[in-house]
Amino acid sequence: MPLHEDGPILSYGEPLEAARAAMVMIHGRGATAEDILSLAPMLEAPGIAYLAPQAANNTWYPYPFTQPIERNEPWLSSALARVGQMVALVEQAGIPADKTYLLGFSQGACLSLEYAARHARRYGGVFGLSGGLIGPDGTPRDYPGSMDNTPLFLGCSDVDFHIAKERVLESAEVFRRLGADVAVRLYPNMGHTINDDEIAFVRQIVAA
Repeated sequence: MPLHEDGPILSYGEPLEAARAAMVMIHGRGATAEDILSLAPMLEAPGIAYLAPQAANNTWYPYPFTQPIERNEPWLSSALARVGQMVALVEQAGIPADKTYLLGFSQGACLSLEYAARHARRYGGVFGLSGGLIGPDGTPRDYPGSMDNTPLFLGCSDVDFHIAKERVLESAEVFRRLGADVAVRLYPNMGHTINDDEIAFVRQIVAA
């Protein structure tokens, strides 16, 4: 399985050099950058550059996110580095971290959340749709740094086959300890998908 550093980047909205803010969007397992970018028009936020990197073979790491971390290496480290490259690209365009948003779905949500926890700072917002922090139960969560009141949203089904609600709630606690302003919504009997309420919540944060 190839690594991710040289994959294509799709964009939507304002050109990066003219944008007032930027959103890095990370797709799920088996999906594409086009798929996650299709959410951008629904967010109705003018002046934002949306960037979506494409994973090699449409998968950021091969095994479930609750497996021992070393089992998903070197792909996990490559995927986290790719998110870091996107954030650096935004910074180089003169957009500060507090105007930079991270959004991911499923495997992309896990990746976005893990990146944010490992690189805690004040972001514009972090949105984990059907995801949680990476690693098996009992993984130490002693991340350094502070989220400095970053709005952080976790939305998931309460019966998601891939993402246990316990992991969503644990991730929320970790981010609260890191100083994020955390909102969690567990949707009864929802499938592994994104719903209108989640889109509306993200839209509200980005508009603010």
